[in-house]
This record gives sequence, structure tokens and C-alpha cells, in this order.
Amino acid sequence: MSNHDIIVPDLPESVADAVVLSWHKQPGDLFKCNEVLVEIETDKVILEVPATVDGILVSILKDNGSLVTSQEVLGHFKLNKQSSSSTHPSDEGDKSKLSIFNDPIPPPERTKTQDVSPTVRRLLAEHNNNLQKNSIIKGSGVEGRITRIDIQNYLDQKNQTHERSNMILRRDQKTDKRVPMTRLRKRIAERLLETKNNTAMLTTFNEVNMKTIIDLRSKYGEKFQQIHGIRLGFMSFYVKAVIAALKKFPELNAYIDGDEVVYHDYFDISIAISTPRGLVTPVLHNVDLMSLADIEKKIKVLAVKGKEGKLTVDEITGGNFTITNGGIFGSLISTPIINPPQIGILGMHAVKDRPMAVNGHIIILPMMYLALSYDHRLIDGREAVSSLVTIKEIIEDPTRLILEV
Repeated sequence: MSNHDIIVPDLPESVADAVVLSWHKQPGDLFKCNEVLVEIETDKVILEVPATVDGILVSILKDNGSLVTSQEVLGHFKLNKQSSSSTHPSDEGDKSKLSIFNDPIPPPERTKTQDVSPTVRRLLAEHNNNLQKNSIIKGSGVEGRITRIDIQNYLDQKNQTHERSNMILRRDQKTDKRVPMTRLRKRIAERLLETKNNTAMLTTFNEVNMKTIIDLRSKYGEKFQQIHGIRLGFMSFYVKAVIAALKKFPELNAYIDGDEVVYHDYFDISIAISTPRGLVTPVLHNVDLMSLADIEKKIKVLAVKGKEGKLTVDEITGGNFTITNGGIFGSLISTPIINPPQIGILGMHAVKDRPMAVNGHIIILPMMYLALSYDHRLIDGREAVSSLVTIKEIIEDPTRLILEV
């Protein structure tokens, strides 16, 4: 029976190569159709290579960590026409345990029989040793008898010795661990340096009163969830507010290409999501045509897929403007970094009660700091500040979205 090739799928046009992340099968293992054989990692996503038929893995040509390109052969398999399930023996290595100062008390030297009190006998029984016959312990009682204090002093001294030795052992066992950066983490680092070196980034700040949005959620949140099957969050309001700002200030919905400025006539918003592999920015495409419920549902789907490493290339490609929410981690204020080639990014933060002056009175209000980072090569301070004020006004008075004012 001839062998068949396991091939790297076509990589996105902007991705030159990938790294073999993990083989799910080993030579000799059986697999079923659609079962994942191997995962490969690009600088954007993790791609799964599934089986197209039932088979047996014959050989692996590219081990974990190997660099591969599109259509390169990863390994070989042969067909398995009989339906069977592979068994995966698990090898359990021997576990060696280091026991520190678990040595028994030295064998007793019988010198003379000593009478002890019931309390002492109980202590001796607890420690499973005939300590009264151990010459290390010197009795301080009448005729050299061992007392409760003698035993306690001996045990305290023994514990102190154990603690000192453990400290020495821990100092001697200091080690370092080197772990290769993932492709995604390396790409994040490259893009951050690219932003730092190739843009004139500035950040402007403002504060927004969240009381109206919080009251809306309290009043309609339960009914919203019953109708749409999703919780009403802050993010959908901010997405809508950002769209309004981009329409009012089109420079924020553009990018610099050499000596030209490219303006988008569509609205694709990137949402920053923290995953075990690092920060990713999946995209809400044509978000101006979506309702609040549609936005919340799509964000949830992308967040789950991001944490599971299941985002597709299309879902993280593009994006004209980014929104990031450091407030979910407790951040009070920050300067978010632009996601090139985009020209701006909005940073949301934690909502905190603050005393505010309203009509001559001090009122405690739930406030959030907003930060807008922008590329000063294209955006002037007036447009940046005005766009952030637009977002602030819409959040504080969402009826502006309906009236488009």
C-alpha cells in the first residue's frame, strides 16, 4: 500500500512561512477522517492540518519547531480501510522524590531504664521513637529523667536545622529556563518596534461619565439578554461611538502609504483581545451595518475563538481602527500603541467613582478615562481632541446615535 503526503496548507499572501507547533499523532498511530494531525503556527494564527481520510501515520518529516512553507510535505501516511480506533499508550516515568531530613533517630543506646511521665510517653508515641533511650537527648529531670521540656527543646532544635538546610538547598537549586518566543509574540514585538520607529505617535486623554450607559444597562439589560441571548456590554456602545467619530473625521479612518493617504469608505474595527498566546486584534467587518446585539455577539465569538487559538486568517486581517479595553484588568489610564498601518487606537479603562462638580454641586459619578493615540503625521491635535470629544459626548448621551448629531 503506497504512502500519501501530509502537506502544509496554502499560507496567507502576507505570510512567508510557518513553524510546526505540535504533532497530535506519532508514527504508527491510527487516525480518523477530520481528526487534526498537526498544528502549524504563523505570525498571525494557528492552522490545523486535519486528516481527509482514515489512515495510519507512517513518518514525520518536519518535527516540532521546524520552519515550513506553503505546500511543503510534513509527513507520510497510508490508508486504513478498516474502521478502528487508535490506542495511545501512556508512558509514566518513574518519579523520584527528594526527602530532606527524613532520617530516623539513630538507634538507641541502652544505658539504663528511665521512668517517664504519661505526658512524656504520649510525646514519645507521637514521634514514634524511644527518645528517652537516645543519648542525644539529655534529661534534666530527677536522676536524669527526660521531661516534656527536654523533648520540645530537642524537636525545636531539629526543626531549626531542617529549615536552615532547606534554605541552603533552595539557594543551591536556583535555575533559569529558556523558552523560545512564539511566532505571534515575535510578530507583536516587531510591530511594536515598527510603530515606535515609524510613526509620530501622540496620545490625548479625556474622561467620560458612564452613568447614562450604566443606567441603560440596568434598565434594559435583562430584557436585552432575553431577546438577543447576549449581555449588553460597554464595548458595543463604544464601537458605535467610534464609527460616528470616524465618519466625522475621515483622517482617522485612513492610513499613510508612502507619499499618499488612503481613505477607507468602509468601517472595519479591530478589537484587542488577550489570549494565552498573546494579544490579538480580530476584526469586526462592516460594523456600521451591525446592531448593538450583533456587535456583542460577534465580539463574544471572536473572544472565545481567540482564547482557543481558533481564529482564522480572515478574522484577524484588515481593520481600520482599534479599540482596546485595559479596564478589564483594572487599568486606570494608559497610552495604547497604534496597530500599524492604522492611524489611531482608542483605549478604554476601568470605571471608578469620582467626585465631580455638576451645576455647582459635588456629585459622585462613575467615570472612565479615555485615551486616543494617533499618528501625528496625518492627524493634528485639533482633529484628535475633537474626535475624542465626539466619542465622549455620544457615550454620555447615546440618543445622539439615533439623531446622528
